[in-house]
Amino acid sequence: MSLLNGASFNRMEQAVYAAEMRQRVISNNVANADTPYFKRSEVLFEQLLEESMGVSGQKRLAGKISDSRHIEIGASASRVPDAKVVTDDSTSMNNNKNNVDMDREMSLLAKNQLNYNFYIQQINHELKMMRIAIDGRV
Repeated sequence: MSLLNGASFNRMEQAVYAAEMRQRVISNNVANADTPYFKRSEVLFEQLLEESMGVSGQKRLAGKISDSRHIEIGASASRVPDAKVVTDDSTSMNNNKNNVDMDREMSLLAKNQLNYNFYIQQINHELKMMRIAIDGRV
């Protein structure tokens, strides 16, 4: 029985880890806003998750695994990708080749905070529902 190992809970857990990683990356970008030749980085998670789930319009053929000895065929929706940090080397904002835009970083920071709060709220809701089911009362 896998109460906390379900696909949706794993996705929420990885989303929280990605939001934490994004917070550190954006903070690093802001801290180096005046550093010459610094290139900003960003975290990719949602796009990788969409691709692994086949949501991006591409229908993929996936085999059904009914035994642990089966070999995975095609994309599996239950597999959650890890977040990746990528560096944008192609642009520059200033004369010193730095490409950090403070307004953009601050808006990304606010967006990330809202996403993190939403993920935590959803995990707490799921845990609350399990607790209610176990206790049998509200």
